[in-house]
Amino acid sequence: MENNKLENHELMESLIDEYGTDLKRLAYMYIKDHALAEDILQDVFVSCYKNINNFRMESSYKTWLVKITINKCKDTLKRWSFRNLIFKEKVSSININQTTPEHVLIENEEDILLYEQVMKLPIQFREVIILFYYEELHIEEISSLLGVKVNTVKTRLHRARQKLKEMLKGSGMHG
Repeated sequence: MENNKLENHELMESLIDEYGTDLKRLAYMYIKDHALAEDILQDVFVSCYKNINNFRMESSYKTWLVKITINKCKDTLKRWSFRNLIFKEKVSSININQTTPEHVLIENEEDILLYEQVMKLPIQFREVIILFYYEELHIEEISSLLGVKVNTVKTRLHRARQKLKEMLKGSGMHG
């Protein structure tokens, strides 16, 4: 039993090192709040630790952790208190010289504009864009993570791209 605890502890350290940054970025892109993204990340790894012995190896650890993260984000978005918060932090106030994971994606003005437009998309479109382009997951993986059909993911991705194209045209940026 003691040996199993040691193995689980080492596995957790490895998972945190390997996926922590990506999962924090994913949570931030859902929630749009740094502190909440940190809280969600902690919740994800607490859940992971509690359930590590139940992991059935039907997917990769990354896929499992991404699914936990998405579910924690969706739970947060559903909570009344979150829906009624007014965030003071604006994307335009981001300091590009920062090297936090959220800011690595943003390197110039066009990237900032694209990022702002992605964050304005409804959650069902934003999540497929995030998972497909930022997390580089395949459509089948996204389908499994979100619990929707492959064709639904394709449709949402297509509509999200259309909406982004329209939004970027309106902003003067050509897509």
